[in-house]
Amino acid sequence: MSSNLISAAVLAGAVALWMAAGHFTDSSNAATPASAQGPAVFSAQSQPSTLNRVRVDVLAAEYRTRSVVLRGKTESKRVVDVKSEISGNIVSRPVERGMRVEQGDLLCELAVDDRGVAVQEARAALETARIELEGSLKLQDEELLSEVAIAASQARKEGAKAHLRRQELNLARTRIVAPFAGVVEDLHMNVGDYAIPGATCATLIDLDPMLVRADVTEAEVETLSVGQPVSGMSVAGRTLDGVVSFVGKQSDPDTRTYPVEITVDNQDYSIRSGLTVTMRIGVEQVPAHQVASSLLGLDDAGVLGIRTLDDANRVVFSPVEILEDGFDGVWVTGLPDTVNLITVGQEYVTPGETVHPVFVDKSKDQLAGR
Repeated sequence: MSSNLISAAVLAGAVALWMAAGHFTDSSNAATPASAQGPAVFSAQSQPSTLNRVRVDVLAAEYRTRSVVLRGKTESKRVVDVKSEISGNIVSRPVERGMRVEQGDLLCELAVDDRGVAVQEARAALETARIELEGSLKLQDEELLSEVAIAASQARKEGAKAHLRRQELNLARTRIVAPFAGVVEDLHMNVGDYAIPGATCATLIDLDPMLVRADVTEAEVETLSVGQPVSGMSVAGRTLDGVVSFVGKQSDPDTRTYPVEITVDNQDYSIRSGLTVTMRIGVEQVPAHQVASSLLGLDDAGVLGIRTLDDANRVVFSPVEILEDGFDGVWVTGLPDTVNLITVGQEYVTPGETVHPVFVDKSKDQLAGR
């Protein structure tokens, strides 16, 4: 007999002995009574079930705040080009770009020229008219002057008073001052420039309070009202807190959205205009569950949901709505207060299928079947 035939015979005998040993082992295991198998606690070495096995967590709902999320930009409350009302040379400009000013601070000063003299002349003319009127009234008492003459004297006095006021205003207009407290954003004149009526001295912006402007949908606008507290964050990570100060009544004809304004305290002027921010307005408290974003899926109709188990261990596709996204997962609504969530194996089961659940007993750090 050749060596090849001898090797084949030895291999066939070894396979036969191995198969026979497995048969006897299965028979001995089958004869073991069910009562001797121990409690229903399973580990990785547990016997395989004919049903698909899935890991399940029991989640209880927690109350979270449902929020309307707004994405908008910060805007200064006012931006004003402070302009000259008269003509004249610029003799002083004590401010620079970026400086904070208070209401009434000097921005630009024009040459007085003869405006001071004009005020003195107007005062003298008013004094003359006053003396003339007093003399006319004395003559009236002696019936030596008519009512018409008295009226003319009174008119001259009022005209002199108006002329003095006009000259005083012209003199005061040589000082171009800040109409409100703010920051000098831009300068348009230097010392030596000649200003004409309407020429801009400086651009002043009002940064306190700061406004956040955004647009909301038709469904969201009904949940908003003036005075609601708002919290948010800029792209750079700056935290912002404020209140709703305006909710529009007229929608944009193109986007069908409504304008919303939020007022944010900015006494230190640290918040700049034009920042992109995300703001949250809490509108109600709702029960929610925190789940891993990887557990979310879509059904055949495109509805967002997760796979859960009912009391009969059947897989159920439960529609959910994302309430809030966080670092540890997403908070969803639409589930019962207590839910059996499939956390491992959900991609291998289908709704309506009966499965073998393995529950996580967190208190004992073990897996338990049902």
